[in-house]
Amino acid sequence: MSNNILTNRHDFLLLFEVTNGNPNGDPDAGNLPRLDPNTNRGIVSDVCLKRKVRNFVEMFPPQRDSDTTNGFNILIKQGAIIETKQKQGIAAAKEEGSMPGTSHAERTKNWLCREFYDVRTFGGVLSTGDDVMKGSAFGQVRGPVQFTFGQSFHPITPLEVTITRCAVTKEEDAKKERTMGNKHIVPYALYTAKGYVSPAFAERTGFSQADLDLLFEALLHMFEHDRSAARGEMVLRGLYDFEHIGTQHPNNADQNRREARLGCAHAHELFEGVQVSLKDGKDFPESFGDYNVQCSWSEGTLPKGIRLNLRHKGPVTVKEKQ
Repeated sequence: MSNNILTNRHDFLLLFEVTNGNPNGDPDAGNLPRLDPNTNRGIVSDVCLKRKVRNFVEMFPPQRDSDTTNGFNILIKQGAIIETKQKQGIAAAKEEGSMPGTSHAERTKNWLCREFYDVRTFGGVLSTGDDVMKGSAFGQVRGPVQFTFGQSFHPITPLEVTITRCAVTKEEDAKKERTMGNKHIVPYALYTAKGYVSPAFAERTGFSQADLDLLFEALLHMFEHDRSAARGEMVLRGLYDFEHIGTQHPNNADQNRREARLGCAHAHELFEGVQVSLKDGKDFPESFGDYNVQCSWSEGTLPKGIRLNLRHKGPVTVKEKQ
């Protein structure tokens, strides 16, 4: 583990599927799977994906050794009180020199970013009523990692499945043989979501290369420890990480670092190189086997200054064009 601040821009594409489950219920629609009313394609919110990352880091935090000053606590979690954590940061950063920063508010922001992985990664609103942070430019943190909404490639048909229970809830219902209920599922759907990592914002929160490695580890395993009857079977099918490394010769290190920080190609052009389509003869998908997933990028076709890391296949890298 190290605290080397992230210096390279990353754009990544996620492919994940659900079978007989509800990947993200809509509380405004009776917990039905979210969908786009214009296309009937399924939707998974960005905060749903962030929740799974938070849960993984909370369950499997890295060891905080002598070379790692960043903490891996999670601020936004069940039962947490944000104001209480904020007050801890205010107290810890009260004295000048206790944390980097020219003001009490800036030192408090830096303390919260250091201690909480999700603040350092996704940002957050930290101005929760205290005079130190209220109205301060440091009361809102913009994190370096952002997700889009996930969307299914094809329309979904949510099903309402009736279930029964042989036990009753109340004593007055003791004579009933069973009670009825229901659950909502998507028989099958393949979703895609996009993510962006900005080194410019990483510098502001202290987001490091080790934090990025942990993010990708969480994305690769986020469904493995999130099983439930409601979500059915969810599987990550692809994690394409486009890393910007610069186009310059190593002798021109400063310009190379600038290019790697700024980016060497537009994200949408990189994502368009991963194409997903139904196999011939299929009108709608019933399993992942009904799809063709083709990555048109190779060592010879990648834009100059881009390295493609196929995270879902382990340590496999498609190098940039020379």
